[in-house]
Amino acid sequence: MRDFGVGLRFLFSGQRWVARHGRWWAFGMIPALIALVGYVAALVVLVVYAGDLAAWATPFADGWSELWRNAVRAVVAGVAIGAGGLLAMLTFTAVTLLIGDPFYESLSAKVEATEGGGPPEPDVPLWRQLWVAARDSLAVVLRAVAFGIVLFLCGFIPVLGQTVVPVLALCVSGYYLTAELTGTPLQNRGLAQKERLRLLRSRMSMTLGFGTGLALLFLVPGATVLAMPGAVAGATLLVREISPYEVEGAEEDGGDGDDGGDGDDDGPQPDSYQQSNPYQQQNPYQQSNPYQQQNPYQQNPYTADPRNG
Repeated sequence: MRDFGVGLRFLFSGQRWVARHGRWWAFGMIPALIALVGYVAALVVLVVYAGDLAAWATPFADGWSELWRNAVRAVVAGVAIGAGGLLAMLTFTAVTLLIGDPFYESLSAKVEATEGGGPPEPDVPLWRQLWVAARDSLAVVLRAVAFGIVLFLCGFIPVLGQTVVPVLALCVSGYYLTAELTGTPLQNRGLAQKERLRLLRSRMSMTLGFGTGLALLFLVPGATVLAMPGAVAGATLLVREISPYEVEGAEEDGGDGDDGGDGDDDGPQPDSYQQSNPYQQQNPYQQSNPYQQQNPYQQNPYTADPRNG
C-alpha cells in the first residue's frame, strides 16, 4: 500500500508542477482540446444515429410486434452508445498523446530539466518518432480494448458485475493510462515497449496508484483536458523514480578512476609537466658539448693505417 500512495502522490506532484509553470500547462492542453473536440463530435454522431444503427443490426426483428421491436433496438442502441463511450475513455489518452507527441515530449523534457536533468532528446526524425508512438499506442489500445470488451460483458453477471468488475475495470484503465503516459520518458531512456511494460509490472502498486487516481480524475467532466498536462508531468516524475537517469555530471565525476569510463573519452589527458620540460629538451650540456666533440686528446691520429692511404 505504501507504493500505491507514492504513485498517487506523483499524480498530484505533476499537477503542482504545471500549476507552478502556467505557460507549460496551457501549452500541454492544446492536444487534449483537439482530441476532445474530435471525440465529442464522434459521440454526438453516434447518439444521433444510434437508432438507425440498431435497426441495421437487428433485421431479424422487423416482423416482431412494435413493442418488442422497439425494446430490443433500444437496448442495442444503448449498448452501442455505452460501448462507444467506453472506447472513447480507453483510447482518449492514446489519441491525445499521439496528436500531442511533440508537445508532451517538450513538456516531459522540461520536467526532467527542472528536476535535475534527464536523457537528451533522441536524434531521430520526427516522422519516425510519430510512427513509433503510433505503433506502440495502437498495441496498448488493442490490449486495453480487449480487456474492456471482456469486462463489459462480465458486467452483466449478477453481483460480480456490480462489485468486482468495476474495480477491475478501474485497475485495467489505470494501468494502461500509466503505460501510455510514461511511454515518452521511458522511450527516451532506450526502453522498448515490452521492457517498459515489464518495468511497470515490477512496480505494479505504484503504477496502479498513479493510474487509478488518474482514471477517477478523468471521470469528472472536463477534467481530462485540464489534468492532462499535469498527468504528463506526474508520469515523468514517476519514471524518474522507477528508472533513474544518471546525468553527465555524475559520469564525469566518476570517470577519474582506472578505466572506469564508458569508452567515449579520448584516453588519458596529457601531463603538462611531462610535455614541456625545458631542462630536458634544451640541456646544453647534453646536446652540444664542445669538449666532447673537439677534444684533440680523444682523437687518435694513428687509428688509420698509413699503409691503406
